[in-house]
Amino acid sequence: MHCIKLESEYGIPTASIQTESFAEVVEAVSYAKGMPRQRFVFVPQPVMGKSPSELRAYVDGDDPITGKPVMDEVIEALTKPLGDEDKKIVSFDRSTPRFVEPDTEENLRHLFLANEWTDRLPIVLPTEQRVAEMLAATSHSPDEVVGRMSPTSTREAWEYTVEKVAVNAVMAGARPEYFPVILALASTGVTARGSTTSSMAGMAVVNGPIRHEIGMNWGTGAMGPYNHANATIGRAYGLLSQNLQGGSVPGKTYMGSQGNNYGYNNVTFAENEERSPWVPFHVQHGFEPEDSVVSAFSGAWSTSFNLGLREKHWREHVTNMLRGMNPLIPPTLVLDPITAQQFVDRGGFDTKDRLIQWLHDRATLPAAIYWDYQLIQNYVYPRALNGEEPYASKLKAADDELVPMFRLQDIHVVVVGGETNGYWRIMGCRYEKSVSIDEWR
Repeated sequence: MHCIKLESEYGIPTASIQTESFAEVVEAVSYAKGMPRQRFVFVPQPVMGKSPSELRAYVDGDDPITGKPVMDEVIEALTKPLGDEDKKIVSFDRSTPRFVEPDTEENLRHLFLANEWTDRLPIVLPTEQRVAEMLAATSHSPDEVVGRMSPTSTREAWEYTVEKVAVNAVMAGARPEYFPVILALASTGVTARGSTTSSMAGMAVVNGPIRHEIGMNWGTGAMGPYNHANATIGRAYGLLSQNLQGGSVPGKTYMGSQGNNYGYNNVTFAENEERSPWVPFHVQHGFEPEDSVVSAFSGAWSTSFNLGLREKHWREHVTNMLRGMNPLIPPTLVLDPITAQQFVDRGGFDTKDRLIQWLHDRATLPAAIYWDYQLIQNYVYPRALNGEEPYASKLKAADDELVPMFRLQDIHVVVVGGETNGYWRIMGCRYEKSVSIDEWR
């Protein structure tokens, strides 16, 4: 993006050097930004873990994409500016067809698969009648804009309507009565198909009366299969994310190195408000108990789990779990009601806020270890150098001084489970926002 800006706005020649694994995605970004003839130079992947001499060999060697010497391409890019024709801003049609040509069910399923409109699982074909039935579950107009979404900050955000969300809800197998929840998720603009190399997924938590109305599960097995509402709402969230943000294709618009099985339904469940010893999650975030709300989380890719709280060393056990998380991604405790009550009985945490404060105070690392994490170096260190708090103060700490791993406001607690046992987990994920479902009825 920076190279495109320098070339197109200031006429400064650039040589954009990328690793070969990103060939398709960088060319796609260049095309989306209107400069498909931007010059790129590629070197082999990986660079992580390579010695200086090995990296030098990359630079002295050939571009694995073009076969030309890397340095020859760099020199040519810097000494041969783009011509006027090359710098012309290219526009293209970003719309998608409303209908496909009629065909047999088998052929249409193959068409949807070939066009990468699915998550590679079988779908319910979005016929005009099925989409109309889905649309009947909301008072909002089919052509009303719901939101905008993109797979990364470097790509353009696509705009989508109620009808487009309905198409994806049908494909996921959702029932019309689930549609307000799916619309509310779509309105967050938080993608469940982020293009980060870290293989993130989404997470969605539902609160309020709608849990009962549509038969969601917040008890035994709530975070697993078997419940139709949980499963299809989460799947619809994933499908609308990939299709309405402009695609999610491995190697092109999805760069998760390992991928993430959570992405099939994006860890979608309802909170067990009835058995929680604390106020519901949505009430913590400014809503009334009688409001129906969905909360979206991003970056769900890591989990630490345990069974209950031991009487003697539970504090140390929880601290070890917290220290096992990557400090870039804050923790959300997902507690079975049994363990939630143990936190009250053994820790005296009669409110979530008191538990969260304790977690913040326990989750510490020596400053030298904290700053040695690769993701902290990548994303937090530059913010610290710019004086942003609390990171700037952490940067001034002595190597052996304990510093907080997470900001207080980034730690969250959700209660879910059927009390068959006190298993619980810490999800490494980032809370994004809570949205009213009632507004989308």
